[in-house]
Amino acid sequence: MRRIEFKMERPGLCKAGDHITVTEGLLPSNYYYTIDPSLAMSPNIPFNKRLKSREGTVVTVEETPRGFYVLAEFDEDEVE
Repeated sequence: MRRIEFKMERPGLCKAGDHITVTEGLLPSNYYYTIDPSLAMSPNIPFNKRLKSREGTVVTVEETPRGFYVLAEFDEDEVE
């Protein structure tokens, strides 16, 4: 299983156990992923660590002083 953390700006948009789909975005030297429909965004991911799966499950949602963070799990091997 591969896990990716996403930044969510408002509480309650998704919760642990939710099935999610992600959309891939392309930057000049990285990819980024958005939980549909624009609920949360991943950090920039290098080309060699591209996410292959587009569906996953929310593991946790954590509130911090910097905002809300969603940890999602995808059915693929962890990239080194």
